[in-house]
Amino acid sequence: MKENKYDENSFFQKYSEMPRSIYGLEGAGEWPALQAILPDFHGCSMLDLGCGYGWHCKYAANHGALHVTGIDLSEKMLEIARKKNADPKITYRRTAMEDLSFPAETFDIVFSSLAFHYVRDFDALSQNIRAWLKPGGTLLFSVEHPVFTAYGSQDWYYDENGQILHFPVDNYYYEGQRDAVFLGEHVVKYHRTLTTYLETLLRLGFRLEHVIEPKPPKELMHLDGMEDEMRRPMMLLIRAKRKI
Repeated sequence: MKENKYDENSFFQKYSEMPRSIYGLEGAGEWPALQAILPDFHGCSMLDLGCGYGWHCKYAANHGALHVTGIDLSEKMLEIARKKNADPKITYRRTAMEDLSFPAETFDIVFSSLAFHYVRDFDALSQNIRAWLKPGGTLLFSVEHPVFTAYGSQDWYYDENGQILHFPVDNYYYEGQRDAVFLGEHVVKYHRTLTTYLETLLRLGFRLEHVIEPKPPKELMHLDGMEDEMRRPMMLLIRAKRKI
């Protein structure tokens, strides 16, 4: 299923009001942890799967990438990317990442930010990514943490006074489609276990370099609700290298 929720006007308006949409990379809570494990972009070609507003594409171009291809299914996202993060070294394309086709060993880096949990078949996508990467190339991606996606609702349990009790984790080993609520609207996402993420990459010939569950950065801890983000992981960062 290739749901394109981001081209719905009401949903996109809500997304455009998020800090990561307004402030870019500095508005993303996981950015400090992600920035710390970025590869060297100098002289590289990069593919960004689910590029959104193009913040990461522009960062790579500004840090020495020779060419960046940004892929997204949302035309509204790409319209913003072409306005805010245009660069002669960046090509933006509208398509689903599951439908992509590239010659073997095209890219030095394949990157994705918070997009793979919208993909039904992670195994098939990972096989394609391995083929598109040059030997020794880097795969770096962030996804919603399996603890966060397991139950489906992606919301806390509250008491009768509206105070947070705990975060529900249930049906963890039952992988597959979830009806999640994001920005107050129902969105289709796909849950898979930590084992599936890691073992899929290992089986396909990747060498794991970093597996990180990023904490909220100290400079954002003053924001409403941020202290509660210390109670369970929300995101997962994985960096792996295709073996030669």
